[in-house]
Amino acid sequence: MERRHFLKSLVATLTVTATPGGWAGTPKTGAAGTPAPLTTVQIPPGQFVTLCMHDVRDDVAPGVDNDPYAMNTRRLAALFDWMKVHDWHPVSLQRIVDAHAGKTDLPKNAVLLSWDDGLASIYSRVFPLLKAFQYPGLFALETDWLTRVHRGLSVDYQGEGFAASVTDTQKATDALKIDEAQARASNNLKAPNRVLYNGSERGAKGFISWAQAREMQASGLVEFATHTHDLHHGILANPQGNVEPAAITRQYLAPLKRYETDREFHTRILTDLRQSAAIIQREIGVRPRAIVWPYGAMNAEVEAIAREAGLPISFGLGDRRLDSRTQALSSFGRLLVMDDPTPVSIEAQVSQSITPVPGIERAVQVDMDYIYDPDPVRTNSNLGKLLDRIKALKVRTVYLQAFADPDGSGNPKALYFPNRVLPMRADLFNRVTWQLRTRAGVRVFAWLPLLAYQLPDTAQQDRLSVKIQDAEGKIVPARRDYHRLSPFLPETLALVGDIYADLGKSMTGISGLLIHDDAYLAEDEDATALSPEARWPGTDRPVGQTPLTARQKTEALIAFGEAVAERMRYYTNASNPFIVARNLYARVVLDPEAESRFAQALDPFLAAYDGVALMAMPYLDGTTEPPERWLRQLAETVARTPTGLQKVVFELQTKNWTTGAWIPGATLKNWMQELTRMGAVNLAYYPDDFLTDHPPFTPTFEGISLTEFPYYRLKH
Repeated sequence: MERRHFLKSLVATLTVTATPGGWAGTPKTGAAGTPAPLTTVQIPPGQFVTLCMHDVRDDVAPGVDNDPYAMNTRRLAALFDWMKVHDWHPVSLQRIVDAHAGKTDLPKNAVLLSWDDGLASIYSRVFPLLKAFQYPGLFALETDWLTRVHRGLSVDYQGEGFAASVTDTQKATDALKIDEAQARASNNLKAPNRVLYNGSERGAKGFISWAQAREMQASGLVEFATHTHDLHHGILANPQGNVEPAAITRQYLAPLKRYETDREFHTRILTDLRQSAAIIQREIGVRPRAIVWPYGAMNAEVEAIAREAGLPISFGLGDRRLDSRTQALSSFGRLLVMDDPTPVSIEAQVSQSITPVPGIERAVQVDMDYIYDPDPVRTNSNLGKLLDRIKALKVRTVYLQAFADPDGSGNPKALYFPNRVLPMRADLFNRVTWQLRTRAGVRVFAWLPLLAYQLPDTAQQDRLSVKIQDAEGKIVPARRDYHRLSPFLPETLALVGDIYADLGKSMTGISGLLIHDDAYLAEDEDATALSPEARWPGTDRPVGQTPLTARQKTEALIAFGEAVAERMRYYTNASNPFIVARNLYARVVLDPEAESRFAQALDPFLAAYDGVALMAMPYLDGTTEPPERWLRQLAETVARTPTGLQKVVFELQTKNWTTGAWIPGATLKNWMQELTRMGAVNLAYYPDDFLTDHPPFTPTFEGISLTEFPYYRLKH
């Protein structure tokens, strides 16, 4: 099932996930998830952070309350007092707009305070505190809820059932999970004047009135944003029944057995935003200029729709710092406040957003071909086994095959998601990704080829193929192990870009992209670059008539990858970091002259990508060295490169493809431990046959799980 490797240096891939601080992307906290006390954090001059809050009540008890988003009134007052004492300065959205326009400067330690959902407590508890401290605030209103509870209409609200599964370390970057069971149950709620909110019904008394909103608006301390009209819920996202955020998901229309078209999606979002803005303007007298996206689910596509609706400023979630002087005044992140934190805990959360802690990556690369079965019952059973294994392994990331390659040719003819270029073997990628994220608690990277696609039209395939000059001097397609399309043809860029964009549309919640190991050019490839129609990838610039150097080929493949990755990024959730990783052959690390044979090199990869998945597979490399010695040499070489150990994931093989035998579990564990002794931080492996327990669970867990390496938890 797993893909085979035909060139000795072509080996399996895995990936990593990165943030500014490293692959893992999840800031660390102290014992029991509580950050250790810090000295006062200094937010860099000209920058600000945004806090996202919800309900405020007098009876909130940390660890006991069934609403993890609620905050105790005393705790909020203590936070306001702490900010005044420690020289933190809440600012209005208008102050941020003016600073961006150069009309004023932001104060030291600028903080934007925001509250979502329009709950009654923003008037009864938050507003009095804002007046007492003279702090400004931004309130986001879901207009459908307010309209219905105050006009006697019923509401179907899926709620925030994802809360229970959100861990403390995930809350700033991936706290958005919708529980399908609660969503389905709430679809049956038809009680008039009621909204199901966090598992409890709320009526008119649970939300502010429009009169109260007008009073707060008139104070000059409060600005209202839209929280959409009716997008604060989940919608059907695939044929298997998963429910995902309505604002960025292409809805699966079950009766029609198809997804929304681009036009239908655009119309649905635009209509909702215009309706919400019109209601706020009608009831409060001021049209909103900002949209606060439910669950923080937003992407470049819906932000463009929001601007079309007259909402130029978007707020999501995430630990992005925002510099009012240099960034576009459009897309903002917010830090999600949960579990009734102390002021010092919030300070620590802000500190982690300013100075991310380098993380540790542990990843497994998974073949979708192992999951898929023509029988949907067996497919679901296979998926269940995968989820159990991944959860038990306690890894951070799964690199999930998005293309079908059941014969191991390395040249996929079909994909696992709807697209406009190749046939779809099964509509499975969305389902598996969502289940891995919400049930196993891992991030998912889409694993895709860059060039090795087998198009249905053979004439088109030949015309677009990577070319070589044969013995007779003719320019012909390179019929080698990977039948690749030329990166120098604009038509190739358009076709592959469509594949990447369609994957982005079909699964907005992926955390990143792993570019497959097919992205190489041999020394005698690609003669297409010398043709008149050839262009430097992503530009209109002709390549020219001079043969390219190895480094130029390396840079061209990087440019091609950047262009298609951007097509995918347009549709992915902007509240979460989107990481681009790239496979690298071990041979080019150990022998820099090998760049001429592959158009790959460590230094430009480290500069161009968030992470590098180094195929640390001794049997595939063809080395005559003992595997342990070869791995030590590889780690030593990477360590000599700045950021090498931080950005490189060492991907080990679990199968010897030459003999067909699985690597013994004890051997795999020994390799992992040898690499960590050499200073390697990030580990991964491929393949994983979760159906037959290969590699065997116990030694694999002991080698790869972070729970087996307290040294790294303490050191990093």
